[in-house]
Amino acid sequence: MQRVIEFWVKVGERFISFLEYIGGVVTLLAQTLLWVVVPPLKGKRIIQQMSVIGWESLPIVSLIALFIGIVLALQSAYQLQKLSADIYIASLVSLSVTREIGPVITALVVAGRVGAAIAAELGTMKVTEQIDALETLAANPVKYLVVPRFVATTLMLPILTIYADYIGIFGGYLFGVYKLKIGSSLYWRMSYEPLILKDVFTGLIKSVFFGMIIAIIGCYEGFRAQEGAEGVGRATTLAVVTSFILIIAADCLFTTLFYFAF
Repeated sequence: MQRVIEFWVKVGERFISFLEYIGGVVTLLAQTLLWVVVPPLKGKRIIQQMSVIGWESLPIVSLIALFIGIVLALQSAYQLQKLSADIYIASLVSLSVTREIGPVITALVVAGRVGAAIAAELGTMKVTEQIDALETLAANPVKYLVVPRFVATTLMLPILTIYADYIGIFGGYLFGVYKLKIGSSLYWRMSYEPLILKDVFTGLIKSVFFGMIIAIIGCYEGFRAQEGAEGVGRATTLAVVTSFILIIAADCLFTTLFYFAF
C-alpha cells in the first residue's frame, strides 16, 4: 500500500511540474509578444541575430536538404519503377518537401544549432548573474534578450524553409535527371505542376510557429538554468529535446488542421 501511495505521489509531483513548465513557457511567450509591439525595437540586435540564425545556418541546411531530396527520389524510384511511373518521382519529391520534409527538417536543424546556442548563452548569463545585472540597470531581460532572438528566429525560419525546399527539390532533380535519365524540362514541369499555393503556404505557416517554439523554449530553458556548468549543459539539452518534441507535435497538429479538418 505504501508503494502505491509513493507511486501516485510521484505522478502528482511530475504532473504539477509539467503544469508549472507549461505555465512558465506561456507566460514568457505572452511577455515576449507584448514587448515586441512596445517601442523601441532593437533593430541592430535583431539583424545580428538574423545573421547568426539565418546566414550561418545556410551550409548545414543546404547539405541536409540536398541529401533529403536525393534520398526521397531514391526511395520513390525503388517503388515507382516497378509500376513504370518514374515520371511521378518529381511530383512526389516536390510535394513531400514543401508540405512536410522542408519545414520540419529545417526546424530540427535550427533547433539543434540555434536553440542550443540560445539556451547556452542565456544560461551562462543566468549563472554568472548578468541577467540580474540587467534588472539592476532597469533593463527588462525579456525586451533586451528574448525579443531580438524571438523576432529573428520567427522571420528567418520561413526564409530558410523556402531555401531548403528549393535545395531538396534540386536534390531530387539531380537523381532523376542524371540517374533515371528523365528530361530536365519534363522533371521541372512535373515538380511544379502538382503544387498549389496551399502546399507552399502550409509549410511556411508551420515554419513560423516552429521558429516561435525554438526561440521561446531556448530562452526559457536559459532563464531557468541552475548554478554551474552542469546546469547550463542540462538547460541546453532540455532546450533541444523539448523543441524537437514540440516541433513534431505541432507539425502533426497543423497537418491535421490543414488537410483533414477543413
